[in-house]
Amino acid sequence: MNQSKFSVWISLLWMFLKVNLLSPSGPASVGLLYKEAVGRVMSEEQFVEAVGFSNVLPGSEALKLAMFVGYAAGGIPGVFTALLGAVLPPTVMMLAVASVLQRFQQEDWLKGFVKGMSPAIAALIIMVAWELFHVGQTKKIDRRTLFIAAASAVALWFEIPSPLVLLGAGVLGVFLFR
Repeated sequence: MNQSKFSVWISLLWMFLKVNLLSPSGPASVGLLYKEAVGRVMSEEQFVEAVGFSNVLPGSEALKLAMFVGYAAGGIPGVFTALLGAVLPPTVMMLAVASVLQRFQQEDWLKGFVKGMSPAIAALIIMVAWELFHVGQTKKIDRRTLFIAAASAVALWFEIPSPLVLLGAGVLGVFLFR
């Protein structure tokens, strides 16, 4: 791990470019980042610490890991280099998709494509909601859980901001699940 500062920064840039091009999400990239970082720019203990802190703090896990690994390996310039490598691939991809969509937005095939995707996205959201609904449930879903779900749905129907609905549901959970 005795490298010049410049070679560390180049290693960080290449590492995060590669990880963010080859992995679909923050949590999925941890294994690939482990293979790339441990032994090259940081120790295994430092990497475990980085993953631990990135899971505790709010925000994007991929960006938090980039900042932690970048700082551990290359100081403040390492942070910016790692962030550049982490942000550049999704930014370029989103710009490319946005430009294609902008160019073809009036085409009938694109309208059909979006209409076809809408039910699939709704189904995906329902499946994720169903999985979240069952988190922590050891047996059947009881009335308390259904009450919190119904109260949350009513609050959202009346356009109460979602952070307040989540906070209220958590407070209800404290009292109902003693």
